[in-house]
Amino acid sequence: MTPDSRNVLWKRSCRDEHLKRICGFANAQGGVLEIGRDDAGEVVGVRGVLGLLEEIPNKVRSLLGIAVDVNLKSDSGREYIEVVVAPHRNPVSYRGEFHYRTGSTKRVLDGAALRRLLRARFGRRWDDVALPGVGLNDLDGRAVDRFRRRAVKCERLSPEVLDESVEEIVENLDLRQGAHLKRTAALLFHPSPHRLVPGAYVKLGCFRGPDLLFEDVVRGDLFTQVDVTMDLLYTKYTRGLISYDGIYRVETFPVPRSAMREAVINAVVHRDYANHAPIRIRVRDDRISIWNAARLTPGWSAELLAGERSSRPHNPGIAHAFLRAGLIEAWGLGIRRMMETCRELGNPMPRWRPETGCDGLRVTFPFSEAYRAADAVARGIGASRTTQETARNNQKGGTLAGASPTGSSPSCEKTPRPAVARSRRPLRALPRAASGISWTSSGNRTGCVAWDRTGEDAGWCSMVTVRRAGA
Repeated sequence: MTPDSRNVLWKRSCRDEHLKRICGFANAQGGVLEIGRDDAGEVVGVRGVLGLLEEIPNKVRSLLGIAVDVNLKSDSGREYIEVVVAPHRNPVSYRGEFHYRTGSTKRVLDGAALRRLLRARFGRRWDDVALPGVGLNDLDGRAVDRFRRRAVKCERLSPEVLDESVEEIVENLDLRQGAHLKRTAALLFHPSPHRLVPGAYVKLGCFRGPDLLFEDVVRGDLFTQVDVTMDLLYTKYTRGLISYDGIYRVETFPVPRSAMREAVINAVVHRDYANHAPIRIRVRDDRISIWNAARLTPGWSAELLAGERSSRPHNPGIAHAFLRAGLIEAWGLGIRRMMETCRELGNPMPRWRPETGCDGLRVTFPFSEAYRAADAVARGIGASRTTQETARNNQKGGTLAGASPTGSSPSCEKTPRPAVARSRRPLRALPRAASGISWTSSGNRTGCVAWDRTGEDAGWCSMVTVRRAGA
């Protein structure tokens, strides 16, 4: 038997600080404290067992306000004490602190974690709480209309819903509590939910090493956050490999769009909005990671996420609206489909990692070796100075010089920079090649990661085309 096998904790002697462990068990799934065992589980005995049999339950009742079972046990002629702690319906505190223990980890709950415990113990969910001061007139009618059209298009709601009022939509989605709207209504349909729920937005950043090159903040209702985040990821933050199937152009991105869509939706739907930290998406040269303030369901682990399991949304009200809009299926199969898509397209498998303290969950999409190698070639990493200078010298009067048949050096195009304010053009990227490869992108001097460099000082922008031999 090990201490983690069934929430068992071993201690050599009885001390008052062990009341913190008992408090932690009571606030979690319960557990057993065995006094008189060493760290290896060997019984070493304990002094004054008869006195402890009376002292321990009295202290627990006095300081924690709960009752525990205290039993006298023996092994190999040595006696030890077993304290059995059941999970309690009401939150339990020790000297004003709420301890929580699961497995071999104990911590003091405060802030969002404490509020989450209190809501769970009293049968309340964060998204089910009323939000005074927000009425139907504060909701964005355009957001409600977009929801209706989506729901009808995917046949999750009947066409009659198109003629329903905003009030009827809110009632049918169970977004009202008495005279007040629930928090869910504000997140789904308010034009600026971040003003009502701090941290209810998405941050994206492009990094190279420790440096942040550029970033975006996506605000608005949750449906808009998903749409805009996906658009930014595939038009600004990633670059697509352009290959050709016969005469048809094919674009392949470092992460399959459907897999990334599932990850973004999961982050928006299942995050803990009581935690005011926004969703953070980091894009690097070799991976994309998404962090959100989410907690795994008790008993689940990162390894079990890809298995077959029932859906247990952290925010049932938000999940229900996304289900009606056709964005999720509510069968617990989203992560499984995400991994199957990556496997079928030859991409590395995504990885999940709970953050320390279980106050966040990070999913990382590594880029394939082929993508990273092509990325390095397109950006000139490892190329000689002569080759790069030759590529620049081949730029002529706004036309693209064709690539050498041997593919020995890339060709570039130089075009005059218009005397207008800079505009961000989409970036296009890549992982696997077919008959030929051609990378295109543009960016600004402030840090857009691009194959070509656009600088105010240079006064021109360039496009580098790389093709394989015989392409």
